[in-house]
Parts: sequence; structure tokens; C-alpha cells
Amino acid sequence: MRDIKTLCDQIRQVAFAIHVYHGHGHLEKVYENALVHRLRKAGLQVLQQQPIQVFDEDGALIGDYIADLFVENCLIIELKTAKMLADEHIAQILGYLKSARIEHGLLINFGSYKFGIRKYTWSEPTRKLLTIEKTENLQ
Repeated sequence: MRDIKTLCDQIRQVAFAIHVYHGHGHLEKVYENALVHRLRKAGLQVLQQQPIQVFDEDGALIGDYIADLFVENCLIIELKTAKMLADEHIAQILGYLKSARIEHGLLINFGSYKFGIRKYTWSEPTRKLLTIEKTENLQ
């Protein structure tokens, strides 16, 4: 596996190239398929619409959700086609990372004329801090 920074940089470049070529205005599935195609072509392992297990705080398996993309067994990618990213999009990716106990995620928005991509990290030492900050921002 590549280091996470290199992996994210590679995905950013590919996603931006897709945005330049296809523009904004397509359905999310078009961008998802394009990203899967190009990342696999670049030699990355990409699982599309991948079930990810969700755990409760005591470690009990409580269900699963479907990740748009799961890359190299270490990175969740959540795709959007919104005019702009909203707090609920950020809460969604952070919730996925926390509940699935996956450390890294990318939130990519293809829906605006301005390309948007954000990286999120959810690690044990910062879990309470991120939860508190998010709660404060939503009130």
C-alpha cells in the first residue's frame, strides 16, 4: 500500500482531471464511474458501493452502510454533486469514519463549477475533539 498522503494526492489529481474533462452537471454516478475507471487504470484497488461494517463504541457490530468508494482498503471516498458542500456532508463522512473505525476519508464535490475536495482524518486521540467541535458548529 502507498502512504496515505501519496494516495490522496493521486486521487486528487485524478478527480480534478475528471472535473476538468466532464465539468459539473452530471449525476453523481457518472463521476463515481469515471473515478473508479481512472483509479483502477492507475493500478489502485477500488471497491465501488462497498458495504462497510459499523461498530458501536463497545466494538459490537451494529450494521453497515454503503461507501461510494473504498480505495486500497484504507480510504473512504464520499462523492457529492452539490452546489456547495454543507455541514451535513461533513458530518456524514466523519460519522462513516468514526463508526467504521477507518482513519482516512475524502469528500469530493463535482457539482459546482469550482472543484471541491477535502480530506478528513479520524484518529483515536482526536475523536472527542472532532465530536465536540462539530457539535459546537451545528448549534
